Amino acid sequence: MSAHPHFQRVALIGFGLIGGSIARAAKLQGLAGEIVTTARSEKTRARVVELGIVDEVVATNAEAVKDADLVILCIPVGACGPVAQEIAAHLKPGAIISDVGSVKGAIVRDMSPHLPRGIHFIPAHPVAGTEHSGPDSGFAELFINRWCILTPPEGTDTAAVDRLRGFWAALGAKVEVMTPDHHDLVLAITSHLPHLIAYTIVGTADELAQVTESEVIKFSAGGFRDFTRIAASDPTMWRDVFLANKEAVLEMLGTFNEDLAKLTRAIRRGDGEALFDHFTRTRAIRRGIVEIGQDSAAADFGRPHAALDKK
Repeated sequence: MSAHPHFQRVALIGFGLIGGSIARAAKLQGLAGEIVTTARSEKTRARVVELGIVDEVVATNAEAVKDADLVILCIPVGACGPVAQEIAAHLKPGAIISDVGSVKGAIVRDMSPHLPRGIHFIPAHPVAGTEHSGPDSGFAELFINRWCILTPPEGTDTAAVDRLRGFWAALGAKVEVMTPDHHDLVLAITSHLPHLIAYTIVGTADELAQVTESEVIKFSAGGFRDFTRIAASDPTMWRDVFLANKEAVLEMLGTFNEDLAKLTRAIRRGDGEALFDHFTRTRAIRRGIVEIGQDSAAADFGRPHAALDKK
């Protein structure tokens, strides 16, 4: 636990998997003098009170950000612009305002015009998560050894960036800094396209008239189970992601379709050598991911509260 908190007052707008995990980890590590939160749903706010994770639960976003020196928007990407406009007049001078969305270019475009001078705007993306959502889904270990990418706009105060970097590092994350556009291109292939493929495969399986729903579930092999886990992610969040990062996703989707066409031709022609070479190359990529510690052969790696699946 930290001897001194990184921030005296941390405000979390939204309290699902990411907001709840930030609150739990910050509380455990003593990173905030106090943590205040709000959520759009009265039911969610009541549940956060019951959980006793934060110091204060308030009814409005304006109340939440009052006197806060770190404000983190833990809400869908599409809601960040309107919320920035709503809270702008209530932000404490010198405060850091950030977010957790997996698209950064749109966040900068939507939020920047509303934020007053003297506020340090540092968008962030913790590359961590599960398919679960809601105030009960968070856990303090979520960010350990996961990347958190900061995308400060040009001219952002370096001391503020270092301060937010230190906060995320104390939560257990490895922190990288890059431009918003570069972030969006990288995440389009590493996160957004895989989610799009997962949603498509699961949807296709559901539509196959000759395969009943019970058979799909009964005979799910490991690969299909992994796709269904990804496809169970929050639909509002992913709708906003694809709309906000449209250009990069379409670019990666075009490249993917070209590669898929090559594999289609290899299968049609019985070209076993081409298939073997492709699978060998992709297998090496998987081994590289394990070697750098971003995954493991162990079940439920990075998900220490796998018991949540049983709820």
